[in-house]
Amino acid sequence: MQTHNWRAEQFEAERPRLRAMAYRMLGSLAEAEDAVQEAWLHLFRSDTSTVSNLGGWLTTVVARVCLNMLHARASRREESLEASVPVPITGREGGMDPEEEAELTDAVGLALQVVLDTLAPAERLAFVLHDIFDVPFAEIAPLVERSPTATRQLASRARGGVRGSAMVKDADLASQREVVDAFLAASREGSFDALLAVLDPEVVVRADRAAVSRGAAREIRGAQAVARQFLGRAQTARPVLVDGAVGIVVAPRGWGLLLYRFTVRGGKIVAIDAVADPADLQQLHLAILHT
Repeated sequence: MQTHNWRAEQFEAERPRLRAMAYRMLGSLAEAEDAVQEAWLHLFRSDTSTVSNLGGWLTTVVARVCLNMLHARASRREESLEASVPVPITGREGGMDPEEEAELTDAVGLALQVVLDTLAPAERLAFVLHDIFDVPFAEIAPLVERSPTATRQLASRARGGVRGSAMVKDADLASQREVVDAFLAASREGSFDALLAVLDPEVVVRADRAAVSRGAAREIRGAQAVARQFLGRAQTARPVLVDGAVGIVVAPRGWGLLLYRFTVRGGKIVAIDAVADPADLQQLHLAILHT
């Protein structure tokens, strides 16, 4: 009984860190809770008398559980990208306190989670464990069944996507980013004139069927109509690199993913494509653009 109580106390002390780690890897608080609970069951059934570092042991268990969940998610072709976008974390009895919630949401913003969702499970695990939790590659390698050197390469590839700002180097992308940033700022500030300044007079916005089903118009033409559509509506938008061009991602009311791809010519936005279809979203290469 004393051993059981000691393990329970140690586990509860580790729970916030384990939950944060699982959330970063899975992007879902409910799935993170499931992974941590599975780790507790594993701990309860295991003989840990020879374990000298229980925190490290639990990290390994949770990582394995998360990796299995990611593989299962990747194998289910019918599961949409929309289902894996992080949902809002809300306070509940027995849950995290507001400070913990803020820490999680600050560390795993929408744009980061979108990029993580495009990574292979092994890349995602290597990046999260090493770059966020400082787990040595030698300890991650057995989890992904690779050598430490190959595991380092996995994390490096993942890092290249997560740090997409390094990809915006040439003049064309830099100018695109400037225009899109101005568009976002004008929308957030509710400045109609500033929006008109970055929109081509003949700009057109087109939405796919999934976006239309959420209330978006199939097509909007003209700078004035487009400006009215986006005025004050980009508060949760985040800039991303979409297949080599600048775009933004939005999760309206915290649910579902909506991607806007911009076509910029001559310093003006001439077209905006709204993409919400999960199958199409999964085919895109996304990288974070840091503000």
